[in-house]
Amino acid sequence: MTQPVDIDQLQSVPLFAELAPSLLKQLASSSRQTAYDSDEVLFHEGDDLPACLHVLTSGRLRIAKIAPSGKETILRILPAGEMFAAPAIFGNGKAPATAIAIEPVQVLTLERQALLTGFSQTPELALHVLRVFNQRLQQLHERVHGLVSERAIVRLVNYLEHVASYAGTELVEEGERVRSRFTYYQIARSIGITYEECVRLFKQLHPAVRYQRGGVITISDWPSLSAFKQECYDC
Repeated sequence: MTQPVDIDQLQSVPLFAELAPSLLKQLASSSRQTAYDSDEVLFHEGDDLPACLHVLTSGRLRIAKIAPSGKETILRILPAGEMFAAPAIFGNGKAPATAIAIEPVQVLTLERQALLTGFSQTPELALHVLRVFNQRLQQLHERVHGLVSERAIVRLVNYLEHVASYAGTELVEEGERVRSRFTYYQIARSIGITYEECVRLFKQLHPAVRYQRGGVITISDWPSLSAFKQECYDC
C-alpha cells in the first residue's frame, strides 16, 4: 500500500532532518511511502527501477543475488534509515540485485527531479548522499577482497563486528547482545559459506560468541575475538 508523505514524516528521516521547512514541503509533495509484508519482494535483479531515491524507513531488507540454480548470496542486510537502489538515481535504472523484506517494512521514495532541486538549494544534501554511496562502494570492495583472501572464520568475526556496529548492541548479563537478529542462513549467505560451516564456526568461537535460536547473538569477549583474528592474519 502506497501513501503520501507529510513534512513530519520526511523530517524524521536522518537524511532530511536538517532541511529548511520550505524545502521539506517541496520534497514531501514528490514523496511516497509504501508498505511491504515479510518475505515480499520489492524488486528483482534486472527490474526497471523508478527514477527515485529509495530510503528504508522501518524494518529490515535483504539485498541478494540469486543464481539460476536458486542459490541466494546475501549482499547486505539493510536496517531502517538506509538508502538503497542507487542505480535509480545515478545508474542505468536497473536493479543490481533482488530486495526482499525480512519483516514488515516501509520504504520512502522521492522523485529524482525533486531530489535534484533539493541538491541545488542545499548542496550539503548532495554531498551526504554521495558520501553514503561512496562508503557502500568501499564496503563492497573490502568484502570482495575478504571473500578472496581471508579465511572463513575471519570473515565471520569481521561480519560480527560490522553488524554490532551498525545494528547496535545492548548490555546483558552475558555481554553485549546485537539488537537485530541474524540467522545462520543469513550469515552464511553473507560471507560465502554453507549453513553447516556457519554452525561449526560459531561453535569454534564459543564462549566468546553465543548464538541462540532465532538469530540472537551475544558477544561476551571482544578482545578474544580480536586476538583470534590477529592470530589468523599472522599464521
